[in-house]
Amino acid sequence: MMSLSSVPRSLRPHQASPSAGPPAGSPVVELNVGGELYTTTVGTLRKLPGSKLAEMFSSSAKTCTDAEGRFFIDRPGTYFGPILDYLRSERLPTHHIPEVYREAQFYEIKPLVKLLEDTPQMFGEQVARKQFLLRVPGYSENLELMVRLARAEAVAARSSAVLVCAVRTEEDAAHCADALRVLEAEKRSVVKFGPWKAAPQVKDLLDCVKMDITAQGYQVYYEQYSERTLRAKYFSYFYTFVFIWW
Repeated sequence: MMSLSSVPRSLRPHQASPSAGPPAGSPVVELNVGGELYTTTVGTLRKLPGSKLAEMFSSSAKTCTDAEGRFFIDRPGTYFGPILDYLRSERLPTHHIPEVYREAQFYEIKPLVKLLEDTPQMFGEQVARKQFLLRVPGYSENLELMVRLARAEAVAARSSAVLVCAVRTEEDAAHCADALRVLEAEKRSVVKFGPWKAAPQVKDLLDCVKMDITAQGYQVYYEQYSERTLRAKYFSYFYTFVFIWW
């Protein structure tokens, strides 16, 4: 539980849920954000007109309260503290930046969203990596397919292997077309990425795939495919992603 300052119970709002917005004569309010408790003022919450927080705590808005009469917001409470810190003193967070960024987007704290986008961590993710992945056709769909294939092979197994073909250019795609036909004839499932028009290389794409699958909670690694089914000249295009289940 987190409380940023102590407040007499007499200042807590006691409306039934849902209720009208905070009373004008009681500027100090207690919030229950996803189970985390915070104390602040109506003025702080309304500091940025047009934000979702300002709208939530306008005098005409209807809000929900918990059993103790605290205003309730059904969002992750852990990252609400940095939102309040910014509204109070324009202090930027130094930890959990992606999570705070997501919450700032939800609450529509536009100045904070812009400042976080300019941090090295978010700039690299939003401007560099994600813009690259947008240039890889079907990237998100291929990730979903990889997970489905891995899970389908997981019954009574310690690991699952998913075969991936990654081709950066149209020339590479034409070069490995025969290999794909061989694998198709053997009824091997292959998830194909590319070609793409961007500077990153195949290894960069594979690292992104590993990163995004790991972010979903899976334990996975990749290695170069080297079975005798294919000639050695094709090995640089094919990789095995191994999902570890236990």
